[in-house]
Amino acid sequence: MINVKAVSNILFALLLFLCGAMSIPAALAYYYGGDDFPAFLMTIMVTLVIAGSGFWTTRDRSELRSKDGFIIVTAGWILFAAIGAMPFVLSGFIPSYTDAFFETMSGFTTTGATILGDIETLPHGLLFWRSFTHWLGGMGIILLSLAILPLLGVGGMQLFKAEVPGISVDKLTPRIKQTAELLWGVYVLISVLEILLLKFAGMDWFDSFCHTFGTMATGGFSTKNASIGHYNSAFIDYIIVVFMILAGINFTLHYRALRGKPLIYFRDREMVFFLSVIALAILLVGLDVWQNTHHTFLKTLQYTVFQVVSILTTTGYGTTDYEQWSTSSQVILFILMFMGGCAGSTGGGMKIIRSLILLKFGLNEIKRLLHPQAILPVRVGDRAIPREIVTNIAGFFLLYITLFIVGIIVMSSLGLDFESSLGSVAASINNIGPGLGSVGPTDNYAHIPSTGKWFLAFLMLVGRLEVFTVIVLFTPIFWKK
Repeated sequence: MINVKAVSNILFALLLFLCGAMSIPAALAYYYGGDDFPAFLMTIMVTLVIAGSGFWTTRDRSELRSKDGFIIVTAGWILFAAIGAMPFVLSGFIPSYTDAFFETMSGFTTTGATILGDIETLPHGLLFWRSFTHWLGGMGIILLSLAILPLLGVGGMQLFKAEVPGISVDKLTPRIKQTAELLWGVYVLISVLEILLLKFAGMDWFDSFCHTFGTMATGGFSTKNASIGHYNSAFIDYIIVVFMILAGINFTLHYRALRGKPLIYFRDREMVFFLSVIALAILLVGLDVWQNTHHTFLKTLQYTVFQVVSILTTTGYGTTDYEQWSTSSQVILFILMFMGGCAGSTGGGMKIIRSLILLKFGLNEIKRLLHPQAILPVRVGDRAIPREIVTNIAGFFLLYITLFIVGIIVMSSLGLDFESSLGSVAASINNIGPGLGSVGPTDNYAHIPSTGKWFLAFLMLVGRLEVFTVIVLFTPIFWKK
């Protein structure tokens, strides 16, 4: 049975947290004298009344179960997007609720897909809120709530497992609340460092904050129509590249490195594979771009490094239109979309560790054809991966690809051409933002039919919560007593 009262209580608590988070862009809207301040104020007040009364009347300290955790995480993300969209609608800057929900779900899931044609017309409050949703969603709303709301400490592991359903949940401390605090501490520390560096490189404080939010969350929302390309600065590009890579690495490695174990990075096989993929992709794409464009070597290197890292980490920032590159380079970038960042990072996609294990599993099956009686465990470094984890990854991959294929069929049926259908679904389920065709790096999603926007928003949520957390809710066995 689902503990309805306890689930409702935590969802109301999350909405109270949302009010607190929304007060920051509201204060900025007031400071800059923007037309968006009344919209923020109205949204906060109405949500505060509803969530406050609901939280008070549903107080329940009973233990949460795994089923409760899945519902809380999925419903929590949907509620955040639903309420977070209201300032856009009430201010009139995105009058369509469908468009506003799409934009906000894209923000919280760190996808970075937008329906806006002229981003720079938005007032400061909405621009900040748009990027801030990235930063909150990057490390996970539930994870943040566990860190700052002791009342969610009950049943915390169920929420943590549902929020971070990767290969394994790496607990840094015995208590889940302390784990959340440590991870968020690392997240904030690296974010502050990037803000300072971007300010030093020439951005103003406002843009430094907003682009840091997009980088650390591997989200990609920018305050400029031309994204990072607006600044035309190699210094800014490379700063963001470094922090996109940091955001794409398991944050527990950052924590342990900060505790005096910097060599932990090079002992982690997933991270070594991650950096190797980046290096190989830069080499292949770079050579191709250099041969087929008129860029200098340094400019080619700058564009290639930035775009490869941006796509692999699923950030989605852009400095150039990669659809002008050759087909082979676009195919490599398309493959990178699915690989994603490391487990325990803010990156989307399938995650590098799953790609590595699937690759090793495939090679083992080839060896098994030659040696049928051999015992060939899948190994990552010196560690043998348990059979149940390999099976879980194989099931994940099958479900992931099935959703991708179904998504292409759905988007094609709504009138999109094949390339645009392929690009929009890949960009949504992998939480990247820019795709191919009519949703490429210089385009947006405004032309997508309303049904398509709701469907893509669903794929964003499924991708962000790594498929199982959401899909399990659609199985009959989940709802059986």
